[in-house]
Amino acid sequence: MRMTRLAIGAIALLGSTSVFAQTPVKIGILNDQSGVYADFGGKSSVEAAKMAVEDFGGKVLDRPVEIVSADHQNKPDIATAIARRWYDVDGVDAIMELTTSSVALAVQDLSKEKKKIDIVTGAASTALTQKNCSPYGFHWAYDTHALAVGTGGALVENGGDTWFFLTADYAFGYALEADTAKYVMSKGGKVLGSVRHPLNSSDFSSFILQAQASGAKVIGLADAGLDTSNAIKQSAEFGVTQGGKQRLAALLFTMSEVHGLGLKAAQGLVLTEGYYWDQNDETRAFSKRFMARAGRMPNMVQAGVYSAVLQYLKAVKAAGTTDTEAVAKKLHEMPVDDSFAHHGKVLANGSMVHDMYLFQVKTPAESKGPWDYYKQLATIPGDAAFETAKESGCPLAN
Repeated sequence: MRMTRLAIGAIALLGSTSVFAQTPVKIGILNDQSGVYADFGGKSSVEAAKMAVEDFGGKVLDRPVEIVSADHQNKPDIATAIARRWYDVDGVDAIMELTTSSVALAVQDLSKEKKKIDIVTGAASTALTQKNCSPYGFHWAYDTHALAVGTGGALVENGGDTWFFLTADYAFGYALEADTAKYVMSKGGKVLGSVRHPLNSSDFSSFILQAQASGAKVIGLADAGLDTSNAIKQSAEFGVTQGGKQRLAALLFTMSEVHGLGLKAAQGLVLTEGYYWDQNDETRAFSKRFMARAGRMPNMVQAGVYSAVLQYLKAVKAAGTTDTEAVAKKLHEMPVDDSFAHHGKVLANGSMVHDMYLFQVKTPAESKGPWDYYKQLATIPGDAAFETAKESGCPLAN
């Protein structure tokens, strides 16, 4: 009888171990898949996440890895409802991408409450690593401080010393305007004013007229996605840059938006990204594979998703568990070295520090073919692009 009970116990243990081994490690990609930022991240970010899982081998700790995704429609309440269900019901271990700063801040707060890891690649606000920082929250691809240092710094140094901001009316826009204004003034420039527009605007005429009337040498577009593209198109209709007295600064503009706008309209724009597909053999190889799946070259958000998913899986493997505390510790300790970033490091506030790049959009005559859009003007070392943990004011940095 005793042997029978032991045998039954052993079989039950083996059975439960087998069931656990088949329980997938789930990673959620939560972003805008149908709205103003659909090309900025969208379904292409989901493909990037799947590529990372496949390149890792499809399993971690002998468990399959599964990518789930959803469209948050740029609404924090919808995003938190999805995230809560993913955590409480569906067994999702980590959530990533999180385009739109208001969404990212809300989901990071929920993830902190639930003791789950979130890695933001789509949202820009430095609030994520400042007062709203979390021991389980990470900011991966870029932030408003890095954009301000790159694009803002370059234009001020080239004579653009007076600014007027056309700003998206939510957390991201405020942060991008504030960080850029601070950096412009630190370089001796002046801010002459600003105007705020709703997210997903179709008519920028009144805002553009105010910017023109300001007489500022630089009109800083503190928005993103289709909002920036529409502002640039309508600025051209108003002749904003004719005569050379005013120029546009696209403070968050990526490969996806350049492609949508076209070189004729986008030529000459100076912008900052953390990635370009044609930088070296490694980026070209990754981007060629991505293009075959997504039908487009990746921008820094999509390449950043690939990096974030890959690094999360590396951290799970190194920790030997999916336990949040252990994995977060590894994410803070491990260097980031992949096709997105080399010698990247994660600070105590969750910011992943890596080099950023200043680009100028080519003219149609300079472009040698499809997706040949950028010429690189400068490399911005990570330590110059991003705040230190102490500068951020994050309580975790004390």
